[in-house]
Amino acid sequence: MIRTLIVDDDFRVAAVHAGFVAEVPGFAVAGTAHTAAEARARVRELAPDLVLLDVYLPDEPGLNLLGELHTDTIVLSAATDTRTISAAIRAGALNYLIKPFATGQFTERLTSYAHYRRLVTGDRNLGQEDVDKAFRLLHERDRTATPKGQSSATARLVAEQLRTAGRALSAAEVAAELGVARATAQRYLTALAQAGSVRMRLRYGATGRPEHEYLWRPGPGAPH
Repeated sequence: MIRTLIVDDDFRVAAVHAGFVAEVPGFAVAGTAHTAAEARARVRELAPDLVLLDVYLPDEPGLNLLGELHTDTIVLSAATDTRTISAAIRAGALNYLIKPFATGQFTERLTSYAHYRRLVTGDRNLGQEDVDKAFRLLHERDRTATPKGQSSATARLVAEQLRTAGRALSAAEVAAELGVARATAQRYLTALAQAGSVRMRLRYGATGRPEHEYLWRPGPGAPH
């Protein structure tokens, strides 16, 4: 199992990401941390294989940790500026995923990392083909995050509404819960379905035309 530490200042977001990790085969949640100081302590205590690191931490920038943890790290952050992203890459981040993201995107990053890790783990020599393959594996399944023209904040609200509902919802029901237009909810739900985070199916009522309903897809094994 790839033991994973989640570092995020928001307790709720950390719990959501922990739930995502627990759903990916071969991964286990080693723990969570909400400050840079706590992250350092948890890494020493737990010796995780992978750290999922937020940039915005209350005591100091998360990127300060990248050069000192000596642990494989994937950055999960709402920061989209080129300075932060390039700094994360220079400091050693193996991947960078912009929040909010679909479950399918997250699963594919972890799956790619697991393939990469299997290739580079162990005390042995690698040929150039192996090295090339290792770099390719890290990003072979990367996909675009929030679709162009959509708000990251709204995407997160729609995803969370579906995830916590525990049942299938229609676009009208999501719109009513969030106070947005039905067309807006429909647009974001369609994007989530295309990303593989939700399953779309038809709901048949007693009268009238059937409508689409959307069910959060908890398992990572569904087709995307």
